[in-house]
Amino acid sequence: MTEQVIYLNGRFLPAAEARLPLLTHALHYGTGVFEGIRAYYQAETGELLMFRALDHFERMARNVPILHMKLPLSPAELTEAAAELIRLNGFATDVYLRPICFKAGERVGLTLPEQQAFAMLAVPMGDYLDTRSGLHCGISSWRRVQDNAIPCRGKICGAYVNSALAAQEARDRGFDEAILLNEAGCVAEASGMNLFLVRDGRLITPDPSQGILEGITRDTVMTLAREEMAIETDVRAVARPELYAADELFLCGTAAQIAPVTRVDGRAVGAAVPGPLTLEIQTIYQNAVRGGMPQYRAWVEPVYRYMRTAVEYAGRAPGRS
Repeated sequence: MTEQVIYLNGRFLPAAEARLPLLTHALHYGTGVFEGIRAYYQAETGELLMFRALDHFERMARNVPILHMKLPLSPAELTEAAAELIRLNGFATDVYLRPICFKAGERVGLTLPEQQAFAMLAVPMGDYLDTRSGLHCGISSWRRVQDNAIPCRGKICGAYVNSALAAQEARDRGFDEAILLNEAGCVAEASGMNLFLVRDGRLITPDPSQGILEGITRDTVMTLAREEMAIETDVRAVARPELYAADELFLCGTAAQIAPVTRVDGRAVGAAVPGPLTLEIQTIYQNAVRGGMPQYRAWVEPVYRYMRTAVEYAGRAPGRS
């Protein structure tokens, strides 16, 4: 098997050569910002399509200053680097990309060091959650971290300890996924996904002030619902009992895609099967991300049609031509 190639500080390297010192600040204090990007494989053409990669890198560029960092390249250049990373690995399947910008200073101490690093890896990924039969979710005893404690919209590494605790608790209790409430007791999001309710033919989703990530998939869902289904979304605070009274419920995110929820805390959501509106959104979403809707072609970036090479913007690993 060909060795995996990763991207680290402007170079493409064999994964075995990527090493970080144990005193790296981000390892001890969670001082990093990351993104998750999917690329979808078209078997009939052999093409891989990165979905809204530029939007992800633009969000990352907005988030890294929270930790006094700056991306090493522009969002457009990082999009090209991501495509080259996929090409160097020769993937012919759905892929998940994980770029991360982090504090690389080697010292003990909470203040933010000046040194930073940027890395990116790509791995094959199918369904992260069950996107067919429906999930059984439980309300977590862990509250969503407050925005004025750790900025929720920043995708800051350390904040995801909150998500990990909730996700593990859910699985320990026999649930598929957790739903977190904020300190006011309103619905925030799942452990790593945004959340939508369906009520009387309308979509409802928590607003950003509830302690949520302003998800790119969340934005995609609202756009597709409005443009393709003539359905508007109510963006507002959501009370916990509304989850139990919803006609339909689903989670969404880059990894999770569109994942129906059929039970919350043991209570059936609607008919306890994925609802018709959820399934329609799911179908439209899959069509869009796989390049099947010309009006959304600006969202997809073909990987193997790129003519540029990494040498235009970053040094290659030694021995690579």
